[in-house]
Amino acid sequence: MTAIAAILVFCLLILSHEFGHFIAAKACGVYVEDFSLGMGPRLLKWQGKETQYTLRLLPIGGWCKMVGEDEDSENPRAFCNKKVWQRILIVAAGPLMNFLTAILLFVIVFSTYNSPENLVGRVTADSPAAVAGLEYGDRIVEINGEEIADWEDIGEAVNRGEAGQALTLTLERDGETLTTILTPVYDAELDRWLIGIQAYQARENIFVAVRNGFLQSFYLLQALVSAIVGMIAGSVAPDVSGPVGIVNMIGVYTEAGWKSLVSFTGFLSLNLGLVNLLPLPALDGSRIVFLCIEGVRGKPIKREREGMVHFVGLLLLLGLMLVVTYQDIVRLVTS
Repeated sequence: MTAIAAILVFCLLILSHEFGHFIAAKACGVYVEDFSLGMGPRLLKWQGKETQYTLRLLPIGGWCKMVGEDEDSENPRAFCNKKVWQRILIVAAGPLMNFLTAILLFVIVFSTYNSPENLVGRVTADSPAAVAGLEYGDRIVEINGEEIADWEDIGEAVNRGEAGQALTLTLERDGETLTTILTPVYDAELDRWLIGIQAYQARENIFVAVRNGFLQSFYLLQALVSAIVGMIAGSVAPDVSGPVGIVNMIGVYTEAGWKSLVSFTGFLSLNLGLVNLLPLPALDGSRIVFLCIEGVRGKPIKREREGMVHFVGLLLLLGLMLVVTYQDIVRLVTS
């Protein structure tokens, strides 16, 4: 399941990024020669009206190959012959599509059934909660005097303190405040103390879900930017994972359920979009910088110089990837 989930996640991230470049190029009238998902040996090929679409073996990359992207061309539909603002739009469309993909994934999560606040859903028969008289729709407001704000607080309160101790629950039911006492039971498989209740499930209004999807993406982007700035300034310890570490985390989130996996995929999509906008050689951000310089100067920087910068940057990124992958493997082995 981890392998399947990892392939699907990587393919979605790559496809959304390259599709962003693709639709922007088509909108600007650029001739796209090849649109590829994956790298390595070709598995499938389909020739469209002008673009060849390919699926390759390794889901670790892809490309949207445009005429005149890396060389001069006399073709009026070549990338190099388009206006500077059009080329900036095409380059930036990949990361922007990653941001839109993240928002869509979060909207999907928020628009499905969720567990609002601290309401009791199903009560398991013969469980401590059933014996104590808990009912569907009860709102748990306190456990042992500790205020309960959301569903996660319930599990933390039940598993805090001495193992298996009696708990005093304060409930709200039909406008009344009730108090009851119960003793949780231990579940060896989950390694947790349980009281026998499940979350109240409610479907979110689609407009609220869209708003929450945008807000979630905004807050996570803020956190990512702060983390990157902190790592550059040296105030935050570097915490970077490569493909091995990401696959391991995908496995963890897969076990936690599809909502957790979709949310993590949204987080990865934000990461991919943000990192690609950084002004580092071989990334989209660097290409945007070169295009902005061209717009100011009125003429492009020599292709040989720009190509050398991107080539050196690519080598450095590959080297960094090897180091990070080695650290991921060591971390997994030692843990």
